[in-house]
Amino acid sequence: MSDSLSASGVVNIAVLVFREGLECILVLVALTVSFRGKESRYHRPVIGGALFGMFATAITWVIAVRILKDLSGDVSALALQAGTGLVAIVVLLVVMNWFFHKMYWTGWISLHNRKKQELVTSAKEGKAWRLTLGMGSLGFTSIYREGFEVVLFLQSFRLRLGGKAVLEGVILGSVAAAAVAILTFVIHQHLPYRKMLVVTVAMLAVVLLVMVGEEVQEMQLAGWLPTTHLSHLSDGIPGWAGLWFSIFPTVETLGSQVVAGVLVFGFYFIARRLPRTAQ
Repeated sequence: MSDSLSASGVVNIAVLVFREGLECILVLVALTVSFRGKESRYHRPVIGGALFGMFATAITWVIAVRILKDLSGDVSALALQAGTGLVAIVVLLVVMNWFFHKMYWTGWISLHNRKKQELVTSAKEGKAWRLTLGMGSLGFTSIYREGFEVVLFLQSFRLRLGGKAVLEGVILGSVAAAAVAILTFVIHQHLPYRKMLVVTVAMLAVVLLVMVGEEVQEMQLAGWLPTTHLSHLSDGIPGWAGLWFSIFPTVETLGSQVVAGVLVFGFYFIARRLPRTAQ
């Protein structure tokens, strides 16, 4: 495995981890922004639940690695990489789907806020235990939902690049997300979250195109897809384009990348024409 391929993978992993971390922060902000005065004590169970969500994500990683290790004895390496690559692409498409995010902000965050109000009301009625447990659950789901997606996404990279590259990408993305969290919760800075989401989607669009190219090539090597070479393009595509962007002179790889790009940006422009909802 070349250093350039490893570096490209580390960057791709870091971008997704940062993106998912940003979404976790936004949900936690929506949960805790109204906690003032006596309600400041509600921060503790939310933070506890969020930390438990991180722990559960780590456990899920161990389980996923174990499952794939067991499967490796019955399935060829190429088939396993192709299968996990498909899962990673599905995760990316969900993360980048603007229709999903409209539902996410109006549905998922609204659900958390509604549950929070119910819990605060129950605390005023003397059910403090329910408040503690409920706030902890909200903190947990805020983290674990995104963490589960990241675990699924990273399995493909782990099989192709190894654990060291995955760890480097996770650390890089986590440090960036932690910096945003510190600015938000400790220094109380109001950041342009929506613009950050748009920028990270643009970055993830490149990641998606790379992964689609890699996935199609792996499926071709595994015999799942045919390979139709475009010989007239072979000399025109430099080696670095295949290494960094998975651009290969075949109908299947280039066609799949075009379809993926049309889907992502098509959804984005259509979603922009929909009535604006609370986010």
